[in-house]
Amino acid sequence: MLPEKRKRIAPAVLFLFGVLASVRALRDSNSLWPPDVVWASLSPPHRFQLCGGVAVIVVTLVMVAVRKKQP
Repeated sequence: MLPEKRKRIAPAVLFLFGVLASVRALRDSNSLWPPDVVWASLSPPHRFQLCGGVAVIVVTLVMVAVRKKQP
């Protein structure tokens, strides 16, 4: 596989894992808005999973933005 494809596939897979982790954490939630109600309805393991998923998404977006700035 070409190195350019790997550079595009890796962030896409990480982003997908982050989204799936967040969706899995919110699967049993009764409401999806406002955020404080969602947070209150989550159990501690689901809160950790949601935060981890969001963190993976943010790190992936930052990684892609930094890579695009490099020549």
